Amino acid sequence: DIVRGKDLFLGHQQRKRKLEENLRKIFEKIYEELKNGKTNGEIEARYKDDDKKNFYRLREDWWTANRSTVWKAMTCSEELRGDAYFHATCSDGKGICSQASKYCRCNGDQPGKDNPNTDPPTYFDYVPQYLR
Repeated sequence: DIVRGKDLFLGHQQRKRKLEENLRKIFEKIYEELKNGKTNGEIEARYKDDDKKNFYRLREDWWTANRSTVWKAMTCSEELRGDAYFHATCSDGKGICSQASKYCRCNGDQPGKDNPNTDPPTYFDYVPQYLR
């Protein structure tokens, strides 16, 4: 939500402005690097409507391209091991659920394999924050 510019951020307004400015600078650098590549004007054409230079469309594109990697980093992080945020998500088909283990995936799935139930939960991207 923060990356995509959709975060409610109900906290302090000064912190919100600082966070937004930092994100703007980060995505400006990403934009400049993309623009300086061999894109034949495609990048400029895609993001030309962002007149305030907030890079919301680039943020959305970045999230689409990187969400799976971010999800793996979050779910397999040593720092987050044992964190109570993640709940039982694997089912044995008999109604008994357990929390994913072994590479943080169900049924021993390893990163790089395309097994079911290993992708980030896409529906959370579009559920309003206040309903999560």
